Amino acid sequence: MSVKNKLLTGIIAICTTVMSVASVQAQNTFKVDKTLLKTIDQNFKDAAVQYKLMKEELKPGQFPKTFDPKTGISETSNSDWWCSGFYPGTLLDIYKETHDAALLTEAKRMLALLSNEQYNRGTHDLGFMMYCSFGTAEKVAPEAKYKQILINSAKSLLTRFNPKVGCIKSWDSKKPEYLVIIDNMMNLELLFWATKVTGDSSYYKIAVTHANTTMKNHFRADYSSYHVVNYDPQTGAVIQKRTAQGYADESAWARGQTWGLYGYTLMYRETHDKKYLEQAQRIAGFILHNPNLPKDKVPYWDFNAPNIPDALRDASAGAVMASALLELCRYTDAKSGREYFNVAQTLLTSLSAEPYKATNGTNGGFLLQHSVGNIPGHTEIDQPLTYADYYFVEAMMRYKGFAK
Repeated sequence: MSVKNKLLTGIIAICTTVMSVASVQAQNTFKVDKTLLKTIDQNFKDAAVQYKLMKEELKPGQFPKTFDPKTGISETSNSDWWCSGFYPGTLLDIYKETHDAALLTEAKRMLALLSNEQYNRGTHDLGFMMYCSFGTAEKVAPEAKYKQILINSAKSLLTRFNPKVGCIKSWDSKKPEYLVIIDNMMNLELLFWATKVTGDSSYYKIAVTHANTTMKNHFRADYSSYHVVNYDPQTGAVIQKRTAQGYADESAWARGQTWGLYGYTLMYRETHDKKYLEQAQRIAGFILHNPNLPKDKVPYWDFNAPNIPDALRDASAGAVMASALLELCRYTDAKSGREYFNVAQTLLTSLSAEPYKATNGTNGGFLLQHSVGNIPGHTEIDQPLTYADYYFVEAMMRYKGFAK
């Protein structure tokens, strides 16, 4: 390991220690709701039941994608779909809470199917696919081979970085354009992990560069985010800012806002650079003080949807927001921290009840109902989604952490 890499590794270690101390201090300022804790315990028992049902719905070699409540038909995908890592990751987290060995067995089966994606250079979503699955396995039920799979995944992700643009490419295009979406902030955690375990600072530097470029170009003056920024791949100049899954180019697509919130919170955790904490708090301010945020805190699918209050809600955006806020609240001043914690608590309470939480034996085995995938694309509208469940489970685990 070079002197520079040793120095970087040392800085990361110091930052981790500082953040751990801050987390312990922050933890003491929040009071958990004992009723909600009991609800969460029941949610995990229900989750074990539901995910065993989901297992039975799967065809060999397939990953769950969604379920159509109107037709009663489950939709699945191959391992190269961007959501493939959420199912095994959720299984592992439910196993951690319930100790149900059948869930671990199923998770390992799915990890074996997913392992070939470590060499997939055609997607920016290797963080979602590989870190949410194998990264979770490293924490819950580690095996020697998982580390190399994750390193190879990080190497594959780096091939999509263009130093001229300063970003990892999201979507490939036959046109002379370079498309980057706000979702890509979620894939950077894999790169930070890779620097920690290899000592190679290139992963860290590219993650930081991507985050800085995104912070510069993706956000409006009110700290809402565009979904897609199109760059000139030769010069790095911004060509266009638009949406793909939101209502309009200048609207605030709800899940996109929560991807940004979560992404800059993890950037602060990994770097301890206060500009990322400030960015996360500004994004939180846009979301939480938005007049179109409902009382139960589960967002409409777009904050500027034309038919509010009759617009569809997006439980997946709510789950991502809850998980992000339960981390962000540990890093901020007491007043802001309490606000973030309280909103997350309200979200978990809302998602744990009708109409969002499914009844056991229904919903194709998914935990949550009423998510929105892509209204402009006419797909996954008002249906369950694997990532809604993943971040709901993560948020519940984070909330339980405040009671320890």
